[in-house]
Amino acid sequence: MKNKLIAVSGLALSCAFGVAACSSSGSSTAASGSGTPAPAASSSAPMASGSSSAAAGSGATTSMDFGSGCASVPKSGAGSFTGMATAPVATAASANPLLSTLVAAVKAAGLVDTLNSASNITVFAPDNAAFAKIPAATLKGILANKAELTKILTYHVASGRYTPAQLASGAKIKTLEGGTVTPAMMAGSYTVNGASVVCGNVQTANATVYIINTVMTPPSS
Repeated sequence: MKNKLIAVSGLALSCAFGVAACSSSGSSTAASGSGTPAPAASSSAPMASGSSSAAAGSGATTSMDFGSGCASVPKSGAGSFTGMATAPVATAASANPLLSTLVAAVKAAGLVDTLNSASNITVFAPDNAAFAKIPAATLKGILANKAELTKILTYHVASGRYTPAQLASGAKIKTLEGGTVTPAMMAGSYTVNGASVVCGNVQTANATVYIINTVMTPPSS
């Protein structure tokens, strides 16, 4: 699936290099885990926040968004759960006030069309607070380095729509960057590489989104 995405975007994602200082408590350990979602039972899903999330035309299991960060999502309009469910993921994110820095990064990397045209993906989307943890000078340098930025962003995307139950299983997930991330659930809270999911299971027209509070660092080559 990584190769498929590269073909769509026209970007060379196979270049291997160390990422500078996206300092994060959620650094990953590379592994050879499969990116193929396993069947999931909805009984493992956490308490819903009460906002319905429809996966428009995706065939994915419709469920509920969850997490304290969901309270900051607009109640109506393009940035609401209902509005995002009808738009492809990059377009949906652009209407979400929690993700403005991520959207700027996606545009800088030239990945808007790639993400919008991808079929059934999962995006672990760092919120604005996650990017704020990175020193300003470091972040500016990353945003100016398209190859490095692409590597970081594609590390936050996986093929297939992963459910909360699949994240709770702890099975490693292969990303489009080529490395893996490790989800977990403890005491009802979900994490990915140690980054907390602040608003999860958000549906867009072509993706399931888990908004996280840390920018994850791809494994060094």
